[in-house]
Amino acid sequence: MTLLIEWSYIVAAVLFILGLKLLGKQATARHGNLLSAVGMLIAIVGTLLVRGLHYQWIMLGLVIGSVIGAVAAQRVKMTAMPEMVALFNGAGGLASLLVGWVEYHNHRTPDLSAAIPIYLAVLIGGVTLTGSVIAYAKLAEKVQSRPVLFSFQRAVNLGLVLLVLLAGVIFCERPASSYPLFLVIVALSFVLGVLGVIPIGGADMPVVIALLNSYSGLAAAAAGFIIQNTVLIVAGCLVGASGVILTQIMCKAMNRSIFNVLFAGFGSTTAASGEAVTGEAKAIAAESAYYVLEAATQVVFVPGYGMAVAQAQHVLRELADLLEENGAEVRYAIHPVAGRMPGHMNVLLAEADVPYEQLVEMDAINPAMPTMDVAIVVGANDVVNPAAREVPASPIYGMPIINVDQARTVFVLKRSMASGFAGIENPLFFKPNTRMLFGDAKTSLQALVSEFKSG
Repeated sequence: MTLLIEWSYIVAAVLFILGLKLLGKQATARHGNLLSAVGMLIAIVGTLLVRGLHYQWIMLGLVIGSVIGAVAAQRVKMTAMPEMVALFNGAGGLASLLVGWVEYHNHRTPDLSAAIPIYLAVLIGGVTLTGSVIAYAKLAEKVQSRPVLFSFQRAVNLGLVLLVLLAGVIFCERPASSYPLFLVIVALSFVLGVLGVIPIGGADMPVVIALLNSYSGLAAAAAGFIIQNTVLIVAGCLVGASGVILTQIMCKAMNRSIFNVLFAGFGSTTAASGEAVTGEAKAIAAESAYYVLEAATQVVFVPGYGMAVAQAQHVLRELADLLEENGAEVRYAIHPVAGRMPGHMNVLLAEADVPYEQLVEMDAINPAMPTMDVAIVVGANDVVNPAAREVPASPIYGMPIINVDQARTVFVLKRSMASGFAGIENPLFFKPNTRMLFGDAKTSLQALVSEFKSG
């Protein structure tokens, strides 16, 4: 029986690795997700084969969790998917914390090799839990998305980190007599999670989600060492490593370091601290925009969070089909940090069955942007803001953007002239080749579709 369990863990680990590899490409992502799910099923069945488990409680937890997950999956909107991911990260951190707490509570005399993973699972799990809750609240705009800063903030955070490390050393040396200290470590981990995320602005939340995802994986790996579960260690390490890699990719896409994201308080100031944006925005009606699009041979769509809010991906695909029937070549330019979470735009466009080959990354589309007859910005803001190239005093100066302002004509679909989630004014709106198509993105796109059909 033991040999069968070990082999099930090996098979599950291999499926996790293969699934993660397939998740790296959009065309194979669904198969990768299914493969990983099969691996998890095998790992669960293998674990349940261990004798002495209380199956009645396991089945109860399985039923409750399945009901909550199914209801949440059905009710969550695509615009709220980043918040859901944040809560999932927090749930993973909480699970690891509880594993460490229960194991320590039941076995109060662990040796050093067991005390260290208990400490790490509780510390990282607690930070992940409260940090993810704050990230959720910022993304859902239940609290202000701007950084919360106060005097001596870095000194306070550094002091708490040193304090929790010192407490960890004492706990690991004398775990049998350190239960009150253990509770202090739990409390400090909660405080560190809150204080670690509140100084980060809402525009940086996609990076924070990726980092917290990595934390949840590390906490799970620590929990695996606690209960001596090989597959949990492997899965936790994979999640932790992939989260770190994704965090680095996103930081590179913003031309910033992880230290700058965590400690710079980005978003506490706006473009007002730099050069004022001046000029006159020129509005355009759907009828006039149709004549420009009807003559276009090269069109690129640049989706953003506004498309997610309006749920405009399906009508966007319909407009793209009409443009292709009219002889135009259509592409979709995807910025790595567009939306509120990694891959947000890719998921939305996949939902509308947009062909994978039409999705083009920022670095690939920018050299071709001067050849584009029309660039249509659908709810994006900060990722197309030319202040990143032109205004040295701008908070986003140096950040790689999609250079839509270099297209012959730019249509910006927005409800108003309001700044984006980062709170920075956008000079694109005042460029001579830019026209503003005001209104709900879905409604504006439907108007363009109607013009094509009637024309």
